[in-house]
Amino acid sequence: MVKMIVCLRRLPHLSREEFQRYWREVHGPLVAKHAEALRMRRYIQAHTVPGPLLEALQRRRGFGEPFDGVAEVWFDSLEDISAPMQTPEGREAMRQIMEDEKNFLDVARSVAIITEEHSILEGTEAAK
Repeated sequence: MVKMIVCLRRLPHLSREEFQRYWREVHGPLVAKHAEALRMRRYIQAHTVPGPLLEALQRRRGFGEPFDGVAEVWFDSLEDISAPMQTPEGREAMRQIMEDEKNFLDVARSVAIITEEHSILEGTEAAK
């Protein structure tokens, strides 16, 4: 399996809460509706938890501006990521999703990558 990871930043006029609510309650169901046409196997939203712990982590490690969330989308293969663009249903699904992203997502300040997982630590007491 391969995974697309999208590190998201919200539009400047939205609060973190507004961004996360829209992403979860409007955009999430839209993506789920089109999952089959897009050949998605799994879709996860990881919402940033603001507060002193995140601020301390940023300062201590010298990290840049935090993202507002991370979307993870699993596919069976690299071919499955691009194949939907070859069908009318897949193109329409992508059009709707990309159009909806304009309502909450600062695309120019967000990042997307395609990955293959290599498990280093899994199923141990330390991981629980």
